[in-house]
Amino acid sequence: MGTVHARSLDPLPMHGPELGVQADDIDAPEMDQEPKQEVLENKDVVVQQVHIDGLGRTKEDLLTYEISDVFQAKNLIDVMRKSHEARQKLLRLGIFRKVEVVIDTSRGEDALPNGLDVTFEVTELRRMTGSYNTMVGNNEGSMVLGLKLPNVLGRAEKLTFQFSYGTKETSYGLSFFKPQPGNFERNITLNVYKVTGQFPWSSLRETDRGISAELSFPVWKTSQTLKWEGVWRELGCLARTASFPIREESGHSLKSSLSHGMVIDTRNSSILPRKGGLLKIHQVLSASLWGGLLLPIGDKPTSIADRFYLGGPTSIRGFSMYSMGPQSEGDYLGGEAYWAGGLHLYTPLPFRPGMGGFGDLFRTHFFLNAGNLCNLNYGEGPQAHLKKLAECIRWSYGLGIVLRLGNIARLELNYCIPMGVQSGDRICDGVQFGAGIRFL
Repeated sequence: MGTVHARSLDPLPMHGPELGVQADDIDAPEMDQEPKQEVLENKDVVVQQVHIDGLGRTKEDLLTYEISDVFQAKNLIDVMRKSHEARQKLLRLGIFRKVEVVIDTSRGEDALPNGLDVTFEVTELRRMTGSYNTMVGNNEGSMVLGLKLPNVLGRAEKLTFQFSYGTKETSYGLSFFKPQPGNFERNITLNVYKVTGQFPWSSLRETDRGISAELSFPVWKTSQTLKWEGVWRELGCLARTASFPIREESGHSLKSSLSHGMVIDTRNSSILPRKGGLLKIHQVLSASLWGGLLLPIGDKPTSIADRFYLGGPTSIRGFSMYSMGPQSEGDYLGGEAYWAGGLHLYTPLPFRPGMGGFGDLFRTHFFLNAGNLCNLNYGEGPQAHLKKLAECIRWSYGLGIVLRLGNIARLELNYCIPMGVQSGDRICDGVQFGAGIRFL
């Protein structure tokens, strides 16, 4: 739980690791000192003062909410536990590089015999941090510059800017994050961005320039998110051989969307969890849970940029990236309805090579994936739509190896056997490599 110092206290009996201190961490009493105050783990104590040392630009009122529970502690063990919880809350703010806790007996004229003072010694992050790296991929090289200003206004606000200059495209993004003091899970995020994507499976290039606002807040055991996004989209052909439906979609359009998301996450790890569960529900004028339905407003058809795509090493394995469903002359057009699912079994490597070290990052992966994608005929009823989704199901199975890279990403190398392949589908029969990245 970090460094916790307890001064002028008798050594405590060790009942297990939950105490968080060892006998060597406690200063030995000096025989010639004045009679000291005796504090035992089962004796009532009073936290008289809580100090925070090392503050610079951080406003003290923000931290009052995070440390207030320490004053409610009734005995030494309770003080240590609540101090540890307060330390975790302070680190969660993302404004301190280091937080240490010192517990001492109260001193001074107003000191009680059973009084304690708790001091949090903090080290703030620098006012500005930057990063620079280069990336090569998708037949393009790019230089990425990042700039981050943590705690920019003194109350855990964060300003982030990222600029990417590539041989083909240039992108940027500016984000401002503001939490509510005393309730870090309730926060607002504002974004301004320009991003360009190339989708060779559809011979499509898309440039988005937009702004968005997100409000996140907890409700019981769920995390709720409300988001508004306004986007100016520019669609163009990636190649001269693009099919007529792709050319027909080219041009400029404006999109305003309001979405709601709910997440229940009880996993012990976001990458290769061993226990817990994850439930996500996302609504953008549609409902989806590993499935989706896109309905236009009015007579205007849906945009290719809004449709769903399936296939690839992180969805329906054994099929090429987004290369399932409706297509025209080799360009994939996406679908207005889809469903997908999978069963996965992760086990340690056979014979446990590298156990207790690097080998623990690997897992054997057995999987079974299935799904379908189609367009809708709006003159038909829901039963006809469900029938379409139930027909011609694509599915695959196989096994492979997964490498977990912290809580950020995972790499997969699988041997896939695709089944239920339909005319026009592009498959990846055999070995398939994939990477999944979690964006925070």
